[in-house]
Amino acid sequence: MQLLRESVPSVRRLAILANAGYPAAIDEMQKVLAATKALGFEAATFEVRRAEDIESVFEAIKTHADVLYVCADPLVFANRVRIATLALGARLPTIYDNVAFVKAGGLISYGPSFTDMYRRSAEYVDKILRGAKPSDLPVEQPTKLDLVVNLTTAKALGLTVSPTLLARADEVIE
Repeated sequence: MQLLRESVPSVRRLAILANAGYPAAIDEMQKVLAATKALGFEAATFEVRRAEDIESVFEAIKTHADVLYVCADPLVFANRVRIATLALGARLPTIYDNVAFVKAGGLISYGPSFTDMYRRSAEYVDKILRGAKPSDLPVEQPTKLDLVVNLTTAKALGLTVSPTLLARADEVIE
């Protein structure tokens, strides 16, 4: 949420989009809601359950938000291009936790580095193949987070991304 405030300082109203049928997305939505309130944003939640719900939800989001946070799940991920297109059409800057959304046209993502997680998974497979018991290996949380900014989307929205944020980005899409 701090990144959001840096990239779009005028933001006051945040919409959070989540799949109501996916428990992890609902949990993420609650955490984002708590963080936004702590930072003084007004926040509203919008839920989808099917791909057909996405367009109608965007009609409501457009009138209630300056920016959109999208909680990832398989339904939303499968419709990421559609969501990015609708958000751009509604002139809503978007933030995600997955780089694939930014590559589809979203503004910013900040989340786990899947490349790093795959590498760590390969190390676990190697340990198991060498005889380690899976139950003896610790559960790990992601340790590397990637910040990705889409300057093409920023320009289309009329936003200027701060040089400080661009310098911190792991990837800038132009």
